[in-house]
Amino acid sequence: MINAVLVFNNNGQPRLTKFYSQIDVSLQQKLLTQIFSLVSNRPASACNFLPLPPLLAGSSSSTSWNTSAGDEPTTLLYRHYATLYFIVISDSLESPLGLLDLIQVFVQALDALFENVCELDLIFNFETLHATLEEMIIGGCVVETDLGKIVKAVRDAGKVAKRPKERSVGGGGGSGMGMGRGGFMSGGDVWTGR
Repeated sequence: MINAVLVFNNNGQPRLTKFYSQIDVSLQQKLLTQIFSLVSNRPASACNFLPLPPLLAGSSSSTSWNTSAGDEPTTLLYRHYATLYFIVISDSLESPLGLLDLIQVFVQALDALFENVCELDLIFNFETLHATLEEMIIGGCVVETDLGKIVKAVRDAGKVAKRPKERSVGGGGGSGMGMGRGGFMSGGDVWTGR
């Protein structure tokens, strides 16, 4: 079971926090701080699998996570794309490599939906961000990993915000962060707003 999906920017500001297991509100902020501290201080060549932060490692499910027996979080893994960290916390029953692939599909779906996604798209169009995640994960269980089906379902639901055509204003170097031809890693044009 997936316990949480988190997205942070390089400054530690959460862009998405989705908990699939109930966690005490008093611990959420501390947990977010600890997790960001763990992932942001790792070198780029380090493994994407991490030990649980002290707040989770030393806790039992009765004190912090309201989960069924065996659903306690045991794995924290992440991927870093440009200015964003995508983080998944799961139990021992989930495949870590499968979860890394799930993060990749999530990012590719966002890039396909926004046609050169950047951090501002996630901020101003959070409905699309949540709708995409909800097409992939329901109640902590992965229900869809087919990129085409995910993108089609979100578009059919009308959850994709429309951006105006970008006007060329000078250089064209920008902060796009896409996958492949124009998003999270290619450096496309700068998004100018809705």
